[in-house]
Amino acid sequence: MTKRYFTKMEQEQLKCNPNVQAVSEKAITYTDEFKRHFIAENEKGKFPREIFENAGLDVELIGIKRIESSGKRWRASYRKAGVGGLQDTRKTNSGRPSERELT
Repeated sequence: MTKRYFTKMEQEQLKCNPNVQAVSEKAITYTDEFKRHFIAENEKGKFPREIFENAGLDVELIGIKRIESSGKRWRASYRKAGVGGLQDTRKTNSGRPSERELT
């Protein structure tokens, strides 16, 4: 994680982009569609910075290190699990599984 935090104004600016699902002071959550678009464009030979710029995201605000690490994480997930690996699983995994026997 980076030590740079987003101000409220920067968070609002990032939230206006349709490729951003959520923003906190520490992190950006991108849409699943953007992640798939990123992989497709990256496989065509485009650089991560170029993909983010073309998507209307402010590279200076986000930071090149964040962009590179997001791309690396998404490429690894895609290689391991295909398109399904790019999906945000936090919405489907709602906590620890129940250990008790169901009746």
